[in-house]
Amino acid sequence: MTEDINSKKLACIIAGALDDKLGKDITILNISNVSSLADYFVIVTGDSTPQVRALMENTRDKIKKLFGRLPLRAENDAKNRWNLLDYGDVVVHILHRDERETYAIEKFWNNAFCIPENEWAEISKEYREF
Repeated sequence: MTEDINSKKLACIIAGALDDKLGKDITILNISNVSSLADYFVIVTGDSTPQVRALMENTRDKIKKLFGRLPLRAENDAKNRWNLLDYGDVVVHILHRDERETYAIEKFWNNAFCIPENEWAEISKEYREF
């Protein structure tokens, strides 16, 4: 399936994919009014380094399968505890719980609007695995 989607829907579908694979504390920040880096950040916590890697790989594969879209850039630290997928308009931060607490991305972007879980879950439901 390939279709054009807006950045909000892409962020919500990514959040749903991360939730399907048991990512924790999923947050979507609309940063479009406070930064030109992207429109949205999707931030998720993994409980272990293998889970951080698996969340990244699953997200990349699902978005490629659904929309034929690959990240413009993918990065991870040497210990694979913070992975990043950059889709241009949506940037996905997949962090080990310790890094999530240390770097507190949401606090840095506290002027950004947060999309509530019930909203992103509803938007992403047709793309979810059950």
